[in-house]
Amino acid sequence: MKEKGKKTQSPATIGLPSLIVLSRYENQITILSEYLEEFPDTDEPVWILGRRHQLNEDKSKLLLDVSARLWFTYRRKFSPIGGTGPSSDAGWGCMLRCGQMMLAQALICRHLGRDWQWEKHKEQPEEYHRILRCFLDRKDCCYSIHQMAQMGVGEGKSIGEWFGPNTVAQVLKKLALFDEWNSLAVYVSMDNTVVIEDIKKMCWSPPQSSGTAHSSAHLHRSALGRNRNTAGLCTGWKPLLLIIPLRLGINHINPVYIDAFKECFKMPQSLGALGGKPNNAYYFIGFLGNELIYLDPHTTQSFVDSEENGTVDDQSFHCQQAPHRMKIMNLDPSVALGFFCKEECDFDNWCSLVQKEILKQQSLRMFELVQKHPPHWPPFIPPTKPEVTTTGAELIESTDKLFELEEEFEILSV
Repeated sequence: MKEKGKKTQSPATIGLPSLIVLSRYENQITILSEYLEEFPDTDEPVWILGRRHQLNEDKSKLLLDVSARLWFTYRRKFSPIGGTGPSSDAGWGCMLRCGQMMLAQALICRHLGRDWQWEKHKEQPEEYHRILRCFLDRKDCCYSIHQMAQMGVGEGKSIGEWFGPNTVAQVLKKLALFDEWNSLAVYVSMDNTVVIEDIKKMCWSPPQSSGTAHSSAHLHRSALGRNRNTAGLCTGWKPLLLIIPLRLGINHINPVYIDAFKECFKMPQSLGALGGKPNNAYYFIGFLGNELIYLDPHTTQSFVDSEENGTVDDQSFHCQQAPHRMKIMNLDPSVALGFFCKEECDFDNWCSLVQKEILKQQSLRMFELVQKHPPHWPPFIPPTKPEVTTTGAELIESTDKLFELEEEFEILSV
């Protein structure tokens, strides 16, 4: 999608050394090595997922940071969803792709770190390829378009129907229960309220001894909980993916929220935001002035599978051109913020930043952060993996069984 006011350049204008066309893909992707003419010469900083870039110093670092993000777009020619469903998500899967991008950024931070950089044709660690395989368009990949569309049925969305930010958040929360390798705790806030007590209850593994006093348990959780998880972290804290669905206005975003919204992209825990325009979803990764910077999933590419050795030809999974921008006031008010806290200290730091930068507004706060679970809410029960024996390849079938069980339970309850 082309933004108004942007000028297109011919290859001759750009210069041949900077232009490479990957003709092996049916949708050609133009790679601009250090070409960021679309960004103005300004002293204002550019913020990308908690990192500050100065355009007047080194524009190429900004492009490297953007291209390191996993970029998921529409795909075609994958196996039909559910066996007889669509074999392309073009026209309906953009919000699902944005949800994949946000989750993928959390997994990159979890296994490789926020400062990891991707370089074309450079050998990448096994963790990177394993992350990428989680999102391939196959029913046996835990966060594939197949799994997300199927899990969306339980959220009232038919396969092929457009999702909103909150629906995608709920789908990711459910799918993460089956993902033992990444072992994420996914918390989706309710009623614009983040409850610290509930998050800590969810992220800490229960102690093995129930007779230990609470204060002592807090000091020795790593010893009493899991000794070591699959990533080798000697801690009981499950890495937190925090998603905050918000409505920042009625038909248009309320200007009172703009400063707080932009502040979220400065936080080191930032995973950006899901949103866009009606029926057009984008993955927002930062801002420059009053313009949001985003990755656009509205490009249809062919299905890519993993090689026999487990690696993935990843050229089409990274956006190697100047990112899109849009005026923040053009943003649809329905959004979802994302944050990743690998350790408890990261979450504590996030809480402090929120108190300092977001909640300083006395009226019309973007969201609330409270210590205790509201007494008028239903009790908080950390989600657990359903009692269904399954492997990744059987996940869709197992979710079908879950939906049948839910329907039976509803009938019995009537």
